[in-house]
Amino acid sequence: MKKKTFLLYISLIFLTCDTNLNRIENVLKNTNPKIQYLTKNAAAHEIQILLTEIKRDTLGQPCFIETAYQVDEEQYFYPASTAKLPIAALALQKIKELNANGISITANTPFQINTPHGESLVLQDSTEFEGKLTLAHLIKKIFLVSDNEAYSYLFDFLGRDYINAALKEKGLTHTQIQHKFLLNADNENTWEYFFFDKNGDTLYHQNSIKSSELLNNSNLKGIHKGKGYLKEGELINEPMDFSLKNRISIRDLNGILKRLIFPEVFLKEQQFNLTESDYKFLRYWMSRTTTESKIDAYNTGEYWDSYGKFLIYGDQKGAMHNRIRIYNKVGYAYGTLTDVAYIHDLENELEFFLTATILVNSNQIFNDDTYEFEQVGIPFLAALGQEILTDLQTNK
Repeated sequence: MKKKTFLLYISLIFLTCDTNLNRIENVLKNTNPKIQYLTKNAAAHEIQILLTEIKRDTLGQPCFIETAYQVDEEQYFYPASTAKLPIAALALQKIKELNANGISITANTPFQINTPHGESLVLQDSTEFEGKLTLAHLIKKIFLVSDNEAYSYLFDFLGRDYINAALKEKGLTHTQIQHKFLLNADNENTWEYFFFDKNGDTLYHQNSIKSSELLNNSNLKGIHKGKGYLKEGELINEPMDFSLKNRISIRDLNGILKRLIFPEVFLKEQQFNLTESDYKFLRYWMSRTTTESKIDAYNTGEYWDSYGKFLIYGDQKGAMHNRIRIYNKVGYAYGTLTDVAYIHDLENELEFFLTATILVNSNQIFNDDTYEFEQVGIPFLAALGQEILTDLQTNK
């Protein structure tokens, strides 16, 4: 066993490449006004960008060439819905662990959620074809429309302590998932879960789980943001404190996605404990658009192909095509826009990871829903993705 681990470690060394070429800086010098609007004051917009080019050797093994711009693991940004990416993976991991303990549920086993006091909270899901509440369908909703309730249900299925311990074990030490995305949520005590067989009999009952640890981001730079924030409709004239909010660094965010696309390049203990079908499921749904989903609720015109795809296509509608497939998760809240993506240009045989975060909050007031997402933020990320793709195609 030790010999096998050592050989894998050696292979990881040779699969990592170095380069002096800084494609990101070259792209950010582009005269495109969508790019220049933010880069002329990059520090204020808290721009962080991480690009990982992928080259294949004669055996098809990937080699990673990394370029970074203003990446700082100790600089805080609010990850928003990108936190849903590890939660989706961990939900499938927990199922596998329960199976190993003789509990025969799957991601498609229907369940219901009760409060810790025994009151029924969630019984079904109207967006699912048969109205069933399942972990698999919640994961689909996370990737298709970034559904907050779906994330919160998975968060409590896992429990806060399990989430953070599991991520730390995988070497993701700059990540802390603290809370649900529900107003006035109890993030310390989870709901109860009942999973049923086809006859309606209980297969598994998970009691409420109490978290024993609350992590804190107070040691990070930029943890206090802006000059004011709204609280219950009242303006508080002091910076907003993010010390108890979720946190994922740019490198950890990129590392989470890389573990899902190329698990084999990581040591076994750093991988998610998933089956090959789990990986295929996650990759399939993170690379789908709402128009491909065949879920009626998402094909009413409210959503469009690039709804959850900021890089390359974020400022366009109806422009996506199968020649470029984007496996990603976006996040946007409190003026921060983030996208972590693995982009595969099948036509030109190009692959790369691109992870970027920016802040667009010109009035410096947080929680007022007055941010420049559509006007400035998404156009920047779309242009960034387009220019990097073009640069890679040109200099292949």
